[in-house]
Amino acid sequence: MTRYSLAIDIGGTFTDAVLLASDGSSYVDKTLTTHNNLLEGFFRGVDLVLGKAGIAPGDVDDVIVHATTVVTNALIERKGPPVALLLTEGFRDILYIREEHRYDMYDPQIEFAEPLIPMERTFTVNERVFADASVGTAVDRAEILDIIAKCREMGIVSVAVCFLNSYRNGANEEEVRKIFAEEAPDIYVSLSSVIAPQMREYLRASTVAINAYTVPITRPYLSALIAELKTRGFAQQPLIMLSNGGVIGAERASTIPVRMIESGPAAGALVACYFSRIFGIPDLISFDMGGTTAKACMVQNHEPLVTGTFEVDRRYRFKPGSGMPITVPSIDMIEIGAGGGSIASVDDLGLLKIGPESAGSMPGPACYGRGGENACVTDADVVLGILDPKRFLGGDMQLDTAAAEKALDELGAKLSLPRSQAAWGVFEVVCEQMAAATRTHATERGIDYRGLPLLAFGGAGPVHACMVAELTESTKVIYPPLASVLSAFGTLVTPAQIDLVRSLVAPLGALDWDAVDAVLASMTAEGGDALREAGIPDAQARFAYAVEMRYAGQQSEVRINLPAEVISARDSVRFEALFEAEYHHQYGLKLSGMGIEIVNWLVTASGAQADRPGARQATTGADRTGESRAVFIHGKPESVNVYQRALIAAGDRIVGPAIIEERETTIFVLKNWVATLHDSGSIVAEKTKGVL
Repeated sequence: MTRYSLAIDIGGTFTDAVLLASDGSSYVDKTLTTHNNLLEGFFRGVDLVLGKAGIAPGDVDDVIVHATTVVTNALIERKGPPVALLLTEGFRDILYIREEHRYDMYDPQIEFAEPLIPMERTFTVNERVFADASVGTAVDRAEILDIIAKCREMGIVSVAVCFLNSYRNGANEEEVRKIFAEEAPDIYVSLSSVIAPQMREYLRASTVAINAYTVPITRPYLSALIAELKTRGFAQQPLIMLSNGGVIGAERASTIPVRMIESGPAAGALVACYFSRIFGIPDLISFDMGGTTAKACMVQNHEPLVTGTFEVDRRYRFKPGSGMPITVPSIDMIEIGAGGGSIASVDDLGLLKIGPESAGSMPGPACYGRGGENACVTDADVVLGILDPKRFLGGDMQLDTAAAEKALDELGAKLSLPRSQAAWGVFEVVCEQMAAATRTHATERGIDYRGLPLLAFGGAGPVHACMVAELTESTKVIYPPLASVLSAFGTLVTPAQIDLVRSLVAPLGALDWDAVDAVLASMTAEGGDALREAGIPDAQARFAYAVEMRYAGQQSEVRINLPAEVISARDSVRFEALFEAEYHHQYGLKLSGMGIEIVNWLVTASGAQADRPGARQATTGADRTGESRAVFIHGKPESVNVYQRALIAAGDRIVGPAIIEERETTIFVLKNWVATLHDSGSIVAEKTKGVL
């Protein structure tokens, strides 16, 4: 009997839907994201794929998985609600002082992202928890009631609480939550002792502020989603994709949106690993460009890089330290505001700038015909002739060429350039921005990006990937089946998983093993609860353990994966040996005689790897369509052959420049590149050594 699983990925511009059958057949579609009512776009996508398959909601008897970039887009575009921050008295400036680090020591015009919560909505509380977890000053109820009154006056809908040392003892933060629940139950409260129970005050404050900023968006939405799925006859509870590459139940996810920031992108990175194994290519670059953002992730030995701390919205040349840090486990990637809907403008120096502001789905690029007037990346692609306005989404959403031309004329006037050159400028600049971000991301991690293949997906990714590949010195681009909705497909090959971290700082030789056992038991129980909510029975739950260690006096830690028997044996000698081996691997030396500290304990709770077939993309046979059209390359028109992806067969050799169209996206192959069909159904473009 055929089983069906459903995945929905909501992006800043489009909502992608994938229905996957157990026999490998798939049904996909895209619809514009409805920002005013996300459920409307969600179920429009659901109805489209169910209609194509000819099945009812009750027939979806496997998982329903949901990924979204809505949280990321809210942070990048700063479109969240009014939020307040409660800090310990004397620490009001923490979001502004940051870590007192300058990411560029010699730049006199250094810039930081503005805090999400400004000073006027930051309150301090006369309370204190000491470093040994003892409570020095309890919370005064009257003081909290006064803050609640001020929040009411300011229209605050969500509050972040980050008290000093609360990662050791969250009692004072819990008391604040209790008072808010009694006196202002309509205001969301996020506690740092729950969201990020780790040392380092600024990291915790930034993380909980981001959670508070986004929970008013995710909590009502996911609650309504659960209810509406049930009303429509779906039997399954939805699972939500997290930044760490796992899925958990929607109810739990709704309270921790900070863990969903890289939701859709994480799914894309994981499916890049899936294709790296299919192709036998251990190292590649995952390149995902949608309507609002572009993401790059380095895949090493068929696995994505993972980090415990990452940044959102880097504002200055993608440099680390110029964005907003988050201390939660995540797939390690870089993300910038460069997508099909990114707005092109001219800065104060008269230079062309792309993003980070996006036109989204409403009004969208000018060519969408929904009232948008600003020139966007998609408008440039239409003016250049790369996109066929009559075939966009298979003709279901025809584009307005005249509106795109008008928008590029206005942009060109500001640059003193004709329309076609302004459009090519937009194309080149957005590709260079994405290539620069990729180069920066790889270089920061000591990875030589030159020559690594690109896996290109997302609605706009295949359009721009060949140029990005040239700029990163790559010679191969892989365009997988279902490229435009690949992140949605990725959620269906992802296991249930949650990563938990607790700080318990102590010298290795003086560990309080009873305290360690209590911390690990607490995280294991929390992880087990999360898996049960995701439908994973206890017998299938798996737990992995790790620590983050450092030499005494150092600022950064090294992660060490621990066999369970090392913990149960309380074997400090083995801890030391594992740490020094990993430290030597990363840095090429050991510091003999230095004390060693354990800083953080980590538990990963996961279910079994999802066992679902890869999606098929059928071909129907042979040659190119015989079509061609003028495409402005470097501002000059060239006749470019146009192919339909479904007609490309094994043995076909497509010489660039060429355009390969499918319903949901378009592949643009540059000159001196040749595209062929792979057994997996992927299109593979490779750069030739000579001139064709």
